[in-house]
Amino acid sequence: MKKVSPPADSTVISTTSPTKYTRKFWFDDACILDMDHFIKNLYVIKEKGVRPDLISSIIANYASKWLPDLSTEEPMKSPATLTGSPESVTALWMKKRFFVETLVGILPSEKNSVPCDFLLRLLRTANMVGVEMNYRAELEKRISLQLDQATLKELMIPAFDHTCGTLLDVELVLRLVHRFLNLDEVSKSGTSLVKVARLIDAYLAETALDTNLSLLEFISLAGALPNHARIVDDGLYRAIDTYLKVHPNVSKQERKILCRVIDSQKLSPEASYHAAQNERLPVRAVIQVLYSEQTKLNRQLDWSGSFSGLRSPNPPPEAPPVRCHSKRDMANQHIEIKRLREDVYRLQNQCNTMQGQIERLMEKKKGIFRWKKLAVPMFQSVNTVGRIEDGEAEDKVGQTPVNMKTKLVRTPGRWRKSMS
Repeated sequence: MKKVSPPADSTVISTTSPTKYTRKFWFDDACILDMDHFIKNLYVIKEKGVRPDLISSIIANYASKWLPDLSTEEPMKSPATLTGSPESVTALWMKKRFFVETLVGILPSEKNSVPCDFLLRLLRTANMVGVEMNYRAELEKRISLQLDQATLKELMIPAFDHTCGTLLDVELVLRLVHRFLNLDEVSKSGTSLVKVARLIDAYLAETALDTNLSLLEFISLAGALPNHARIVDDGLYRAIDTYLKVHPNVSKQERKILCRVIDSQKLSPEASYHAAQNERLPVRAVIQVLYSEQTKLNRQLDWSGSFSGLRSPNPPPEAPPVRCHSKRDMANQHIEIKRLREDVYRLQNQCNTMQGQIERLMEKKKGIFRWKKLAVPMFQSVNTVGRIEDGEAEDKVGQTPVNMKTKLVRTPGRWRKSMS
């Protein structure tokens, strides 16, 4: 492409850190009707050393004026926009396709130079108008590099493919997550991984409202992230609870498989209390939640005992600072702890009752020999004349003659005293 000489007023673009006046001037001047002219002026701006983030801002402003689908604000009625041109639908879509492909080709290549939300809006429009696959793959690659900067609103891209049964493009989000996880450790930090996990949990809660969402798609997206990516599993629990509420026909076995995604030890006290009373969860999942809360309570009691000096007379020199709670928070925490304890005690009583019933049934099946062994000590404790068992008779036969003589001598004496 032939380079175009810079305009007469070249002082406007001569600095690498332009002022607000310079930005507004180039925003208004860049939004011209001829796209070829806009690209030529954009190359001139790049040659002057303007920062890549400013160039992407110019492109985003230009695109939002000529294609309202790429704007964050409500589209203004203007005869110059592509949507307002009096053309056929096919010609309009071809023009949009050419416009999006051109924008993808002129985006700055530096990382984080283009906002992630703008890339998502561009990808949404590209999927809608059927842009070539290589352009969409390029957008997906760039979005995955900065997926932690995305918002839930822009991530909710509809499924424009008629073969897909869901309203939202779940397969697209799954590809973005896999691309993000395949990045090296330098590009993917621990903080960004936590942000992506929080974003995906919120996305799962929204897409769970779709009745056409299959269990396999939900589990694939929920289990795509590693276990250490989620600090708290409250968002994931909320998504699973929403899915079970919208899909009441899920079988018992499928509910067990779905609840295996949750780590009960990462639930907050509020989520654990809700899960303990949730009838949609399987019994095994509820017991795991109660057991985890009981373990947490025992740890808290151990820590409190060690801090008070009752359990550990020599506390560690560098104890972690304890955050002071208000009286209201402490009261609510005690109420939650009391409720959880009552639930645990109730389950323990039920388990003890069931265990006792099982033991009684097992005792009945052990036979008469077991009952005979149990009956011997019972009859031995009875001191009634004439109630002597075979075991006692054997013991008396084995006694020495001296003992027998002693007993025979003493017995008449007692009778004589009683007669007198």
